[in-house]
Amino acid sequence: MPAITIRNLSAETHRALKSRAAAHGRSTEAEVRAILADAVSVPEGAGLGTRVSRIAAKAGGFDLEIARSPDSSDPVDLT
Repeated sequence: MPAITIRNLSAETHRALKSRAAAHGRSTEAEVRAILADAVSVPEGAGLGTRVSRIAAKAGGFDLEIARSPDSSDPVDLT
């Protein structure tokens, strides 16, 4: 299983992580795993457009009007 090491974590941040972990009834390491998993998770059903839209919103947004096609297509067979 992959592992990471986080260096130069401030004492204040470490205390806050320990406190948050205790509030959730888990170890500090388990709390950090939960925070990281939540930070990188994509809600089910969120496609590329949704992800781009969320990224754009964090960057101040942009105006782009593209109508979603009501037609569906079969997946491409690349075998």
